[in-house]
Amino acid sequence: MVTLYEEVFNWDTYLQFGKREFFKRRQAIYTQGTCGEGFYFLHKGLVRIVSVNATRKERMLNIVIPNQLLGVQSLDQKEHFTTAIAVKDSVVYHFSCEQFKELIKAHPELCRLFSRSVIHKMKILLDRINLDALTSEQKIAQLLQNVCYEYKNYEVPINQQDIASCTGLTRITVYKALKVWEEDGVIAIHNRKYYIKKPDFLKNLVK
Repeated sequence: MVTLYEEVFNWDTYLQFGKREFFKRRQAIYTQGTCGEGFYFLHKGLVRIVSVNATRKERMLNIVIPNQLLGVQSLDQKEHFTTAIAVKDSVVYHFSCEQFKELIKAHPELCRLFSRSVIHKMKILLDRINLDALTSEQKIAQLLQNVCYEYKNYEVPINQQDIASCTGLTRITVYKALKVWEEDGVIAIHNRKYYIKKPDFLKNLVK
């Protein structure tokens, strides 16, 4: 469902080209409608990507985990069509367009990564067109499935509040859904971590 594009890429070598920035929980990293000037790399934390309609209603499009890029669509220096919000206190590296040019000159192998990244983001937008039509359970299932795919295992490294923040649901709604899934053997909960026992259930729920 989500294309994994940075699974074997170590960014430590390239961070020197970017500017280290800190964002508190709920703080916007970039905002829809503002002009972009580069892209971001998430070093630590958790970020949700949302779009806002004319009535200011948010639609969650994606969740970004460490070692992934965000905001790459605005490398053309046009307006952002999404907003990135820190779910947890986060550390990012911002690469300006000029820094990006220097980076590509020094490391031309990154061109392929960026091409795949843009394709990945476009696919996410297509997958989310009908997000508002999803039920609460489907939204949670979609999020858990995405995170598991990105991490390449079935341990979910986010807590109940993170899930609520990312989906826009209340914590009570998330709790009730997870409780039912625990009783049905879909997930297991240990030390406040969630383990997906029946990944096919989540996959079929959001088809």
